[in-house]
Amino acid sequence: MSVVEINELTKIYDGRKVVDSISLKIEKGEIFGLLGPNGAGKTTTVSMLSCLISPTSGDAFVNGKSIIKEPMEVKKRIGVVPQDIALYPTLSARENLFFWGKMYGLGGKQLHERVGEVLQIVSLTKRSGDLINKYSGGMKRRINIAVGLLPSPELLILDEPTVGVDPQSRTNILDTLKELNKNGLTILYTSHYMEEVEFLCDRVAIMDLGKIIASGTQNELRLLVGEMDSLKIVTINEIPRSLAGAIKKMSSTNEVEIVDKSIEILTLNGRKFLPDVLEILGKSDVKVKSVEIKEPNLESVFLHLTGKELRD
Repeated sequence: MSVVEINELTKIYDGRKVVDSISLKIEKGEIFGLLGPNGAGKTTTVSMLSCLISPTSGDAFVNGKSIIKEPMEVKKRIGVVPQDIALYPTLSARENLFFWGKMYGLGGKQLHERVGEVLQIVSLTKRSGDLINKYSGGMKRRINIAVGLLPSPELLILDEPTVGVDPQSRTNILDTLKELNKNGLTILYTSHYMEEVEFLCDRVAIMDLGKIIASGTQNELRLLVGEMDSLKIVTINEIPRSLAGAIKKMSSTNEVEIVDKSIEILTLNGRKFLPDVLEILGKSDVKVKSVEIKEPNLESVFLHLTGKELRD
């Protein structure tokens, strides 16, 4: 079942197509990544989906509700975590959450309970009485996410939620989103950080210059590159050169090179292939010291499709 369905969505500013006829679907219970460099059109896309700006043409639906014809119904179903911090710095975190909860239409016991729940989710209950201007960048980001969770949304939209945070806070945010998704929340996550998208997302759409240039699972996207995994095994004792032939006979292997105490293999699926190689080495009394697998990643996919680096 599709939670989001985007059909030929377009936004034109000053004669330029910032978002150019994009179409995609997001299924219930998945984390969908929208990956692209700054200026690709990601923020404009999620702003339209959040009913903050109107499309020039096309439409999008959240659980069947149109962003054009039924924007208030869409807003009831989504939580939005914007790229900019949307908090009042001279209020405490708890006061911010009560304010935004009332904006969502929550009140009374329901509001008190929900504020307590989202503070627990982002692990800031003990610091909830502190003023926002006393928070670190990472803590502000976590409260920003807590605001988006207040209405118990069917879809959580996050636009570059880790910009400017330290590595520890970024890990905390990503782990929190993983846990929310395990509990059934559908998430749309935009980023120009390849590593975040690779860690989080079930499926990915790569966006550049306002267009969706590729979409699919991470494995489907990697196949577009046509590159093979590079598998390097360093051993304690020398490797008999006769093993190269035996390994080459195994499926999906294009190249095997043995040099003294190391072996390098090009293969379609290094992780799947590795146990078979280790078994062959073990039978020949070759002791393994280290293993390294280099796989095509989303950065190489983007470079392959556009001819430029993701962060250019």
